[in-house]
Order: sequence, then C-alpha cells, then structure tokens
Amino acid sequence: MNSQPRPEYPRPQFERKQWLNLNGEWEFVFDDERRGDRERWYEAERDVPFDQKIQVPFAFQSPLSGIGDPDFHDLVWYRKKLVLPVEWKSKRILLHFGAVDYSATVWVNGRWAASHEGGHTAFEADITDLLTNGENVIVVRVEDFSRDVTLPRGKQYWKQDSASIFYTRTTGIWQTVWLEPVDEAHLKRVKFTPDIDRNDIQVRLFFSAAAAARKVRVRMNISFAGESVAEDEFTVRHSEEIRTIGLHDFNDHGLGRWWSPEQPHLYDIQFELMDGLEVIDTVLSYFGMRKVTVENGQLLLNNRPYFLRLVLDQGYFPDGILTAPSDEALLRDIELTQEMGFNGVRKHQKTEDPRFLYWCDRKGLLVWGEAANAYDYSEEYVRKFTKEWQEVIERDYNHPSIIVWVPLNESWGIPNAQVDERQQQHGLTMYHLTKSLDPTRPVIYNDGWEMMKTDIVAIHDYEWREEVLTERYTTAESAVSSLPGGRRIFVGGAGYEGQPIMITEFGGIAYKKSDWDGWGYSGAQDDEDYVKRLRAVIRPMYVSPVIEGFCYTQLTDVEQEINGLLTYDRTPKVPLADIRKIVCNEEQ
Repeated sequence: MNSQPRPEYPRPQFERKQWLNLNGEWEFVFDDERRGDRERWYEAERDVPFDQKIQVPFAFQSPLSGIGDPDFHDLVWYRKKLVLPVEWKSKRILLHFGAVDYSATVWVNGRWAASHEGGHTAFEADITDLLTNGENVIVVRVEDFSRDVTLPRGKQYWKQDSASIFYTRTTGIWQTVWLEPVDEAHLKRVKFTPDIDRNDIQVRLFFSAAAAARKVRVRMNISFAGESVAEDEFTVRHSEEIRTIGLHDFNDHGLGRWWSPEQPHLYDIQFELMDGLEVIDTVLSYFGMRKVTVENGQLLLNNRPYFLRLVLDQGYFPDGILTAPSDEALLRDIELTQEMGFNGVRKHQKTEDPRFLYWCDRKGLLVWGEAANAYDYSEEYVRKFTKEWQEVIERDYNHPSIIVWVPLNESWGIPNAQVDERQQQHGLTMYHLTKSLDPTRPVIYNDGWEMMKTDIVAIHDYEWREEVLTERYTTAESAVSSLPGGRRIFVGGAGYEGQPIMITEFGGIAYKKSDWDGWGYSGAQDDEDYVKRLRAVIRPMYVSPVIEGFCYTQLTDVEQEINGLLTYDRTPKVPLADIRKIVCNEEQ
C-alpha cells in the first residue's frame, strides 16, 4: 500500500507518464512574528530551523496535516529537499501546485521561481535554470488574509470558531504538488469544444515557443472504447493552433456516443509531438460530446429537455477540510450522490479538485461549477476575484460534466446589489466575462436572488411547508415575484424574460444522527419524520408546471450544520433507497 498522501496523478485531463509527486512530509513553520522575509528564510544556504513537519497536501488546520491547529496563522513557510531523477537531466522541469490558499511565493535554491494569488486555482513554474546537480531546496511562502471579508474565500470563516454557514479556514498548500519533465518544445494545454450537431470536435492547442520555432509536427489520435476513430497530423507554426476533426465513424449521427449522465461516453485522445522521427512529448487526454443550451424556458442537454436533480455539495471532509483524504473518498461522494437519485451536484463556494471532476466525467454526474466568493465588496476584491475566476474557467473548460457556471451566489461580494449600481455592474461583468470565455454553457448572474442578466432564474427558498411551496410555484409569475429570504429575485430594472426557473437551494432539514451538534433550516425528530419532511419539500418541485430543476441542501453534514442527507463521515441518515424514491419521484 502506498503511504504517500494523494498519490494519484493530479491532472487527469492532461496527463504525462513521467512525473514526480511531492506530496508527503515537508518542513514547516509558522511565521506569526513575520521574520521570514527580513531574515531571508528562502535562501538555501541559510539553515533556518523549520520546527514542524506537515503532510502535504493537507492544510495545517486539518488533522491529516499532522498539525491540526485551527488558530490564526496567516504567514507560513514550507521547505522540501529533493534530488531529481538522473534521466531528467536533459529536460525542462516544471513545478506544479494544484492549489495554495491564498498568496504563494516559491523559491528554488534561494532564487525566485513563481508567485501566485488565488486560493483555488493551479499554477506552475519552469525551474530548470534554478536547479543544481544533487540536492535542491524548494521553499514556499504562503500568506493568507483570514480576517479580510473582501477576500474570495468561500465558506472559510473569518472568526475563531466555525458558526452558522461558515466553516474551518484553510491556509497553505491543499492540493497536490508535483514535478514534470518536458522537452523544450512541448504542448502547454488544449481546449476541446464539441459540436454534436456537426459531429466534430474543435481542438485548440497551445505550445511552448520552441515548438513553433522548431516547426515540430503533431500527431493526434482519437479513440472510442479502445478503437481508433479519427486522426490528424500537422506542423506547428504558431504558439496556438486550431484543428476541427470530424467524428464520422458511425451512422447514427453520434447519438450513441454522446455524453450524458445516463451514458457518460468519453473519447480518448493522444497527442504526440515529433521532432523528425523522435517523439519528444506525449500527452493523454479525453473529451465528451455533449451540448448544453437554454430554449423556450427549458434547459436542454443534447437538444432534449433535461430535468435537473442536483444536491448541494460543500466538498468538506472531517479530517482534510477542503482536501479529500483520498481519491476513493471523492469517488465515494459521487457514488452516494447517484445512489440517492441525484443526477448532478452544485459544488458550493468551492472550485473542486480536478480529480473530483474527472470522476464526474467518468461516472456521469453533472456539475455546476462555482467560485469561492468573497463576503463583501471592494475594488481590490474585484481585481482578485476576476483574475481567479478566469483561471477557474481555463482550468475546467474541458470537463463535459460541468454544464453551468455560477460566478456569484446569494449576493456574496455584492451585498448591496439591490441598490448599488456599481455592484450590479460587477455582477453583469462577471456574467458577460464568463460568456466571453465560454459561450457553450449557461451562466447564472447571482444564484439565489437579486439577478439581472441571467440564463437561469436560480431561486433559494427554505420554506418547509408543502402547501406554501406548491402554491408559490404554480406559475412563473408567482415564482419570480416571491421574496425568499426577504430578497427580490430581480434588481436594477431587470425582469423575467422566460428563462428556466430552478429552485437551487431548498430543504436543509436538520436531523442529528451523529455526535456532531448543530442546526438546519427545519428539524426532524426521527427517521419517519425526516422522510416525511423530505417528501414535503421535494414533491412541490415535481408538481410545479414551471420548475425545470432543483438543488437540495445538502449532501452531507458539515461541522455545525446537520442538514445533510449523510452525516459528516458519509453515513446515510435513512436508507438510500428511501431517499432515491423521493428524489426521483418514484413513490406511488
């Protein structure tokens, strides 16, 4: 058994066979007195005592880190000593960080390598010219801003103890760190845009400068279920190339090979860069042929109306906080979600680990991709959030499981959206920015309420009385004129324009079935009462002639919230089959 934490390849949509996982034990120190910069702890020759050990990729607040300190420590340092494989000597060496919360600076052998801001997105650095023969030293300085309510943070609380809807903070490295050897001429990233109506795939390829300068050749091979179905070969002349490849390998116009939750078909694709007869770079990837549109008040998946049965998924774990303890834990969350009858998740206030999205692609679970929001507004927040959201879309664009983008939620970051034109314009900016980067997916202006331009009217409503919910959603007019949470559905002169109406947070039934004490939006006394309450909030979703989908709150208990269908350790509160009958409207 591999004892290294999270040993699996961290970026399965862009995979190279050669890599070195740097997860595991690192030297670590709190810098509460802020001495590190002044004393130049990043210099390799300085024998600074990093007095703790931490298990990367777990944040120091988590038990799995080996530290488990939930207190405020907003400046921390990491150090790792390593020797590179000898066979990498002639390669360029890339150092990758899956996610570091919040601001990171990296040195290699005392020389600056990279800086990155944003707690949920990846970054990399070419460290080749900083390396030496023999032992090398990587130092990472991480600064968090735990009390800054304008920081894009998601559910991390800015006070000492978790409370209400806010949870334990994370600071530092919380996704995999790894090294990767590449040729100077290599493929940097790819972008897939499927067109099921024409049955072709557009592939945008981004190359290193050396690839275009040397005019290397690229071979692409697309296969389905192990059988080659399309090939392409061309010479690289620019740093970005676009190829459109027809998938005319069968006679049913692609229907049998489209991606959906019911049939999560995926195509595998291999890229080879050739310099003469030598293969200098090989990358493995995959894509799904699927289409998401909004027409006539309905969401369509592959040109057919599709009713969404989502569950709100916070993506927190008792022992790892934002980091799943294992790849198997991510997969198990997906399996439990599907066993309860849901066909998708709304990943809430978290941009999830790429391994989770990979398993959603493979298993057929729809995802609403969401940002970690700030709580309050400032111009500095706008700068930070806009940059990070663009990185989210770039990182996750290729996942067929992601069908909707949610940049903002419940006016987080724009708390005065009802009256403040500046904040309204920020919401509009995020909507249009998202559409400019990805016109293939619907975008929600502000999930919950106080919307302007939006592709889906996403309403949060924690009313628990069945008769009230049934009456409220009898017509589109009554739905959009409601005031859930005392908030207007539209602001800034905007109004309903016939978009699909979905109830994207509701339920939240509290039921204590573990040692955790907590709260929810309504309380159940026993199993029978719990099932009765669950039925009372979900049945109106199906009775309504205007609701096109729902998202139940929530998948699991999280810390002080006990409104999950599962406990925090993923134990079902009632039999999964009983939940499934209600979620899928299968009760007779």
